[in-house]
Amino acid sequence: MGIDPGLTRCGVGVVEGRPGAPGTMVAVDVVRTDPEAGLADRLLALDEGLRALIDAHRPEAVAVERVFSQHNVASVIGTAQASGIALLAAARSGLPSATYTPSEVKNAVCGNGTADKRQVTTMITRILRLTEPPKPADAADALAIAVCHLWRGGVQARIAQAAAKERIR
Repeated sequence: MGIDPGLTRCGVGVVEGRPGAPGTMVAVDVVRTDPEAGLADRLLALDEGLRALIDAHRPEAVAVERVFSQHNVASVIGTAQASGIALLAAARSGLPSATYTPSEVKNAVCGNGTADKRQVTTMITRILRLTEPPKPADAADALAIAVCHLWRGGVQARIAQAAAKERIR
């Protein structure tokens, strides 16, 4: 499951597959919160929405876009809060989680860490063999995060496992 964290719109994409092969989209959704509601209520609604999707789809892992510095400080704070809720929802469900920077996701799906949103949407539509681009952009981004983890997460886990075995020796 890939999550594109946002306080107003939080994209969620579920894919299945294996590294090196195109995945299959299982589900795509956007958890929305009311911008007029208080912060605590919005965070609670986000948590409830994400946990419901985790319960419904039973992913093996959760990947979340890592918060990065933006010019709009208020926006990055909301994104960071949503990211924390996403990671907490994964932990409460006993799922492993990983985070990826936007450039890591773009590089994984487009081969270019500076790709724009249109390029990411086009590539994720092709990779998952969708008949039309997922909308809104938060949904396409969430699917891209899921594909990034599908392709890179397994490799990273094997490297970490090998490193741990080496330390034991």
